[in-house]
Amino acid sequence: MTIQELLRKYNMSVYKLSKTSAVPYSTCNDIVSGKAQLEKCSAETVYKIAQTLNVSMESILAPCVVKRTSFENFKSSICHRVKEMGDIDFIIDTLESQDIQKYYERQWYPESLYLLAMLDYISRENDVPLCDEYDDLRRCKLENTVYPSSILAMSAASKNDDDLRYAEVTAIPEFKRFNIIEKDVRNVI
Repeated sequence: MTIQELLRKYNMSVYKLSKTSAVPYSTCNDIVSGKAQLEKCSAETVYKIAQTLNVSMESILAPCVVKRTSFENFKSSICHRVKEMGDIDFIIDTLESQDIQKYYERQWYPESLYLLAMLDYISRENDVPLCDEYDDLRRCKLENTVYPSSILAMSAASKNDDDLRYAEVTAIPEFKRFNIIEKDVRNVI
């Protein structure tokens, strides 16, 4: 979680963060406003803020150092992971890593819901019961439909929406539930 999210969670002002952590107000304010980068602060400052917000230094720094790739690259890497690991190991690894929740907390909703859709799809394919830990996220849906870039390109080239409509009709249900159009996750090179 970001510092801003943690402050909201604890209903804490920047002033209270400063007083409780003993980090100067100007430093806290600069970090929260984005004027100063947390990853460039001293370890002592990061430690004090993390302690005050009841999180580890690693978790408070993670949003600063984890960079987001394109959604197409993310989807490809997940499909390759399934192919390399095998279905059951993928399920186990995904559940143990808590990546679905981590992406959601970073507000990386497409990645979180794509990974959950993949988990649910692979579980269905292997007759593995769904993990009820993510039932709350299963009620979520992306605001706008996300199509594979290849489908968008074909639709643009043909100057009609027939390809988009066909992709929606043939989409894997676990993905479609989240407004993600995905047809083939097994055929990766």
